[in-house]
This record gives sequence, structure tokens and C-alpha cells, in this order.
Amino acid sequence: MQHDAHAHHDHTGHTGHEDHSGHERQGDERHQGHHQPHGKASWSIAAKATLHCLTGCAIGEVLGMVIGTALGWGNAQTMILAIILAFFFGYALTLRSILAAGVDFKTAFKVALAADTLSIAVMEIIDNGVLALWPGAMDAHLDEPFFWIVLAIALAAAFAITTPVNKWMIGRGKGHAVVHQYHH
Repeated sequence: MQHDAHAHHDHTGHTGHEDHSGHERQGDERHQGHHQPHGKASWSIAAKATLHCLTGCAIGEVLGMVIGTALGWGNAQTMILAIILAFFFGYALTLRSILAAGVDFKTAFKVALAADTLSIAVMEIIDNGVLALWPGAMDAHLDEPFFWIVLAIALAAAFAITTPVNKWMIGRGKGHAVVHQYHH
């Protein structure tokens, strides 16, 4: 996208445009939230990217646990299904937004893989690690408040630990920085 084309235009022949001092700086501030230069990712952008991934992961996790429980599966099988569905829904949310921007499926799929794989992987390691290590969490049933409290803590920990990972990736032009170029 050419955001700086107007800033480099010669305005000397235009009436009413004699004083453009600071024009480039104002234009940069206006677009700063969307286009961070490498190394300058904001915590806000990183948190939004992480929340996006967390939404897909949480949908997949809960659905996997519900299906595994309904089928009478053990903890390991249920956790594997939950992880697979977390990746599926994490990618699906990103795919949806990229496809809505008019990108073909093959390109959108590659962008989703590049944008979300590390983020979802870190999230799943933390989330499932908390559930596996928390005494009694893996044996709790879906109808028990204890299960949902531990799951909420696990997801909050995953968010807290994955946000710096996303900030680092976005600051290097990776992760959700790749997705943002398709939103404008």
C-alpha cells in the first residue's frame, strides 16, 4: 500500500497548501497502528493477535473436550483431539479474515500457517501443560466448576506467555504482521 505517495508530492503549485510542515509525521502517526516497522511492534497489536489465536484455540479445546468426554475417551485421546481442533479453529479464524479480503484459498492457507503456527503451538503447550500438571484437573468433569476455573487459568497463562512471542514475531515482520497486509 502506498501511504507515503501523498507525503512526497510537490505541493508548491497548489493554493492553500503552502504550509505542510509536519505533514509526513502526521500521516505516519495516522497509520502507525496498522503498519509497524520491523522491531517496533506494540503490545496492543501483539495482544490483539494473541487474543485472535486464543479464541480459536479455546473453541477447539472446549469442543475437543466435549467430544472426547461424550465418547468416553481417556485423557490422552481427548487432549490430542482438543489440540488438533485448537489448531483447526485457530487457522480457520485467520483463513476467514484473509479470504474475506479477497485472497485466494491457497495463498490464504499459506498465510494462516505462517501467521499462526508458532502462536498456537506455544499456546497449546502452556494451556495443556497447566491442565496436565494441575492436580485433579485432568480428572475433573465438564460439569464441575473446578474444571472451568483451571481451564480459564490455563488459557490466561497461555495468553500471558504467548503475547510476548507474538510481539517478537510481529516486530520482525512475521506472524500476524503478515496477516495485516491483507486487511488493508
